[in-house]
Amino acid sequence: MEATVTVKTWEKTRLQNLVRHKSGGYYARLYLNGKEIWKSLKTSHFSVAEARLAKAQKEHRERKTKEIDPSDAKMTFGQAAALHMQRLDEKLSIKRRTREYWKETLKALVKSWPELSEKEVRRVTPNACREWAARYAKIACSTRYNNSLALLRHIMDLAIETGVIFANPATGLDRKSIRPKKLELPTRAQFAAFIAEMRAGHGRDSKNCADFAQGLAFTGCRIAEAGQIEWRDVNFETGEVLVKGDPEEATKNGEIRRVPMIPQAKDLFERMRTERAEEPMNAKIFLVRECQKSMDRAGKKVGMTRITHHDLRHFFATVSIESGVDIPTVSRWLGHKDGGVLAMKTYGHLRREHSVAQAQKVSFAPALA
Repeated sequence: MEATVTVKTWEKTRLQNLVRHKSGGYYARLYLNGKEIWKSLKTSHFSVAEARLAKAQKEHRERKTKEIDPSDAKMTFGQAAALHMQRLDEKLSIKRRTREYWKETLKALVKSWPELSEKEVRRVTPNACREWAARYAKIACSTRYNNSLALLRHIMDLAIETGVIFANPATGLDRKSIRPKKLELPTRAQFAAFIAEMRAGHGRDSKNCADFAQGLAFTGCRIAEAGQIEWRDVNFETGEVLVKGDPEEATKNGEIRRVPMIPQAKDLFERMRTERAEEPMNAKIFLVRECQKSMDRAGKKVGMTRITHHDLRHFFATVSIESGVDIPTVSRWLGHKDGGVLAMKTYGHLRREHSVAQAQKVSFAPALA
């Protein structure tokens, strides 16, 4: 019987707070209040990791010196918010973009309630919260308002947890109802004219922008996912594209998926590969990471309603469903994990012209014998 070889996940290094993952990446292992904090240094080179570790340790020491006493009865909202954000930073399960979004939401909240930061948490009353909500709900979109309200509640909950207050003054506030975005997508003929106009632009990257827009529309990838696709991820033999997402954080739901290439996607990738056959397999397929200005110009030129990068993902899903692909399958292609619930909610109401055409197939005439 052969002996089982155990591969260690983590390896120690000669530096006390530096460890190496079996994948080759280095991590800083720090401590705060007896709790371990792991921070990816985003490199597999020891010398780079050593320099980044020193920077991480410096930032960690500065954070500890500025650490707030959670039991301080005079804790201000700004201090409570800083403590809440610090805890978010220490959660490895939260993606970088999510942390950035909550920081943006905090800025919006403080801007909408200027005196809040310096106000002691125990002085924030339910009536003051209602007055803020009434003001902010009139000027903020539903999503921004609801998330600002959620953040306000989370920060107040932290104050309750630390014993500064005993009840959350924002508990009774109502959320705003969210109206789903009305999708105004191009027809297939409009899209063809749109891409032709992008490609005919006089910009340095006009051709690359057109390729990127087609890639988004033909694969249904999110903009960040498409930007990470490499030549080795495209398998022309099996007809699939491996969607891995961010090297550190993977895709939005944390999973790698395989998306089958529709014929136009295969034609696009084969043509691009022929033009750039000398590139190594780990080179990125798309030479630009966004093309909104080019899309805006081309859309205006052909008389099309303005669309965004994410609308091209909606366009992919809509055309797939109109072509007869069932919604659960489209849902898997998009990387949804709900079995098609979100896709049904978003794309269940197909475009008017398709709906009218499908209606002509319905008949109550008796079937011929």
